[in-house]
Amino acid sequence: MNSIDLATVDWARAQFALTAIYHWLFVPLTLGLAVIMGIMETIYYRTQKEFWKEASVFWQRLFGINFAMGVATGIILEFEFGTNWSNYSWFVGDIFGAPLAVEGIVAFFMESTFVAVMFFGWQKVSRGFHLTATWLSGLGATFSAWWILVANSWMQYPVGCSFNPDTMRNEMTSFADVALSPFAIDKFCHTVTSSWIVGAVFVVAVSCYFLLKKKHEELAKKSIRIAAVVGLTASFLALYTGDESAYKVAQVQPMKLAAMEALYNGGESQGLTLIAAVNPFEQPDYQNEEEPPLKLEVPNVLSVLATRSLDGFVPGVNDLIAGYTDSLSGRTELPLAEKIERGQKAIAALQTYRQDPAAHQELTEEIEENMPYFGYGFVKSADDIVPSIPICFYAFRVMVGLGTLFIAFFALLLFLSYKKEIAGMKWLHWAGMAMLPLAYVASESGWIVAEVGRQPWTIQDMLPTWASVSNIAAGEVMTTFFIFLALFTTMLVVEISIMCKQIKNY
Repeated sequence: MNSIDLATVDWARAQFALTAIYHWLFVPLTLGLAVIMGIMETIYYRTQKEFWKEASVFWQRLFGINFAMGVATGIILEFEFGTNWSNYSWFVGDIFGAPLAVEGIVAFFMESTFVAVMFFGWQKVSRGFHLTATWLSGLGATFSAWWILVANSWMQYPVGCSFNPDTMRNEMTSFADVALSPFAIDKFCHTVTSSWIVGAVFVVAVSCYFLLKKKHEELAKKSIRIAAVVGLTASFLALYTGDESAYKVAQVQPMKLAAMEALYNGGESQGLTLIAAVNPFEQPDYQNEEEPPLKLEVPNVLSVLATRSLDGFVPGVNDLIAGYTDSLSGRTELPLAEKIERGQKAIAALQTYRQDPAAHQELTEEIEENMPYFGYGFVKSADDIVPSIPICFYAFRVMVGLGTLFIAFFALLLFLSYKKEIAGMKWLHWAGMAMLPLAYVASESGWIVAEVGRQPWTIQDMLPTWASVSNIAAGEVMTTFFIFLALFTTMLVVEISIMCKQIKNY
């Protein structure tokens, strides 16, 4: 590990973040549009009104453009595990590769097959079969997201595996534990429901554009009604699943929660911070600050979210570094210094195990005892394990704040669309279009919290980023970073251009 250039780590992380952020511009719209176009075609199947068929075809066309771009960026994202993160792939590839293989072989082929029927089968198959193909296209996209999120969740909460000192690799012991991890289920539900919000906002924005231009008013008004119902339902579901996800984070990634709340020193009966003056440009001096200045909080709510108890104990950054024992739950967290020591013992024992076959039997117990702290053996100081507090703190508030805004917006939109004539409400049309970039900001903010919050771990507590990268020159990764930046930006511009042309020429 000493031969790895830290610049390689930084550029590899930057490239992966770039690819993931661009990829996530396409995925939520795919998942969200799938639901809305499925509902519209279901109405067509039941009513046999040609209007609903035309509406379905229009939204399916936009779905297809976005779907193609998402596939391209997703393939590149998966290849980066082999090119830039080969140590990680070698160490846990048997586990991490399984859900990705299922996604590629089953979900992707299911998705692509029924997408073809959906686009080209209007005149070739029955209405019932076509409706089934449309829903299965959306289900395939959602199924694909499930396996990707299973893989990501395993990195956040590794379960269903054990370390084999003979192969020096982690091996899967239970596929069911990996695939049905509670952390994965919560992440999937929250991610998918939040994606429905993006799809609903997109439909509202396009429909508001039509109303502003006084075009296709019937399509616009009926699409807004459907999107408002989907968006409001999805917003409440995202609120519920987000609460469940935060509870799981508190159990298995307490440092992430502490960073999200800028909680330096924890305790019982903790309040939820609404806002505080956290410097957005540098890591705070958490060891010497009691709490961030100008802090405004709601009493006891953080304890309820994290422990389901008004007086529950929530650890802060310093508690997790120093170690603590929660008198209420009995949970004990070892001091970081002891975790580092035990991690170093695990590394030393593995080195001896590899070099001296005669010592295998006596070293097995020591390896098993210290292996849960293996990743800490690469940690040098407390600063290594504290994620960027400003990024986590503000990204979390942007996500929650915009989520609250969407609930109010969809509720208002639903009321107006049934009680008022919205065709002449220009303020509403502009507001609907303004919501579209905000939906993407909220969606990306959620992923930033999830991924930045678990730093420095590639696999939580098991493997840090600097022990995961490939031993390649930083310049090579930097070069491909800028190539991908140009490529993805071009793809995004092309997609927006094609979509705008389809909308304007409809």
